[in-house]
Order: sequence, then structure tokens, then C-alpha cells
Amino acid sequence: MNNIFRLIILTLLLNSCATKKEVVYFYEGKDTLEGQQNLLNYEPKIEKNDVLRINVSSSSINEEIVQPFQMKTGGQQSGGGGNQSLALTGYLVSPDGMINFPVLGQIQVEGLTRTEIQKKLEEKIEVYVKDPIVDVRIVNFSVTVLGEVSNPGRVEIQDGRVSMPELIAMAGDITYDGRRENITIIREIDGVKKIGTIDMTQTDLFSSPYFYLKQNDIVYVEPSYRAVKSAGFFTSYQGIISLGTTIIGIYVLINSFN
Repeated sequence: MNNIFRLIILTLLLNSCATKKEVVYFYEGKDTLEGQQNLLNYEPKIEKNDVLRINVSSSSINEEIVQPFQMKTGGQQSGGGGNQSLALTGYLVSPDGMINFPVLGQIQVEGLTRTEIQKKLEEKIEVYVKDPIVDVRIVNFSVTVLGEVSNPGRVEIQDGRVSMPELIAMAGDITYDGRRENITIIREIDGVKKIGTIDMTQTDLFSSPYFYLKQNDIVYVEPSYRAVKSAGFFTSYQGIISLGTTIIGIYVLINSFN
């Protein structure tokens, strides 16, 4: 009888434990220092329907000379802004990948980074203004997070780029019921929805094309087996084992008195 009860207790203990790999980030992988420079230089590319806020200034003391290149009140607008549905004022990238910029007219921006657009505009404005300074921001950059995170929903990105670890932190981290090794990213590329995955337990994620997220990406953290089973009659496979061992224990105990 003692051996049977020891076996039951040992079985329950073994099945109630989670492995280190299931809950620890960056658990396995190799040295990734060689790719760090590419990570530092990463910038998202502008896409159709992005909204850009562009400010033009000059090293000259007289700021009035750049006024013709500033957006006037009541310019282009785009709805958005997450839960608050704020109206964002800026330059809306058309289906042709263009913005209508004061004085300069139609400017192609789709497929360019913020730095490339800044340089392009500075070169064109320099014809009219000496030493212009252009600052470009993406004002509708947001990513949607679903599934097993503490705070699911739309996350607004202020500085124009966000990595997967940063996004997970903004969403309050993955819960213990979330699968860290199989996170799904839904991304639109050339009008087509693409699905990729990333493993947060491997350092190889730093070289993944999904390490940095793009505008309007959807990130889904799958529930673990335990979380899926909790929606059924038995809360987990540990519960099934526990019930089975309890029945066996009671059966053996009853028979020992016969």
C-alpha cells in the first residue's frame, strides 16, 4: 500500500511541473552579436494609407521662410487612434504611394524609410530654402496583440519602430498559459495577408524578419495545452491523471479490507 501511494504522489508531482523551456525567454540559441548592427539601423518602410506628420524648419533664424512648406490647418486627415478613435492630422499616403506636399506637389514615399523621405524632401526644399531640416513621423503606427497576454488590444507605437520583446512588455508580458515558442504574426505584404511565427525561447529570433513589427501587424499568443483543456470538463491532463490515480487508490484501499 505504501508503495502504491508513493507512486501516486510521484506521478502527480511530475505532471504538475512546467519545464524551464516553457516559461523562460531566450533559453536556447547561439551568439548573435554579428547581426546587432542591422538591428540598430532598422527602420520600417512607409506603406499605403500610412499617415505622416512632416515638420520643416531651417537653420536660419527666420522661420517664416519655411512656412510655405508647412501643412495648413484643415489639411489632410485620417481617422484612427486605437480605443480613443483620435483624428490624426497628417499626410495620408495614397493608394499610389504618394503624398501631396505643399509647393512640391506629389511626392512618392511608399517603400521608403523615414530617413530616406527626410533626405528626399530636404534635397527638393533646398532649391527654395537654405539648409532645410525635415522631420518625418508615422502617426498611425499601431500593432494589435491578441491571446495569452496580460493586456490584449491595440498598442500605439510612438517612436516609429517596435521589436517583439518590446511589444510583449507593452502588453503586460505573456501569461503562464501562453505558448512562448509559437507566436503567430499576421502581416500584410503587397495587399496579401502573410502568416509567420516567432519563438521567444530562442535567441534566433533576433535574426527573424518578424523581430521588428510593421504597421498594423496582428500578434497572436496561443494558449498552452493546459489552458485549452481548462475550457473542457477536465481542466488539464494532470487533472485526468489525478482522477485516475485517485480511483485506483480507492479501489486498492477497498480491496485491502476484503
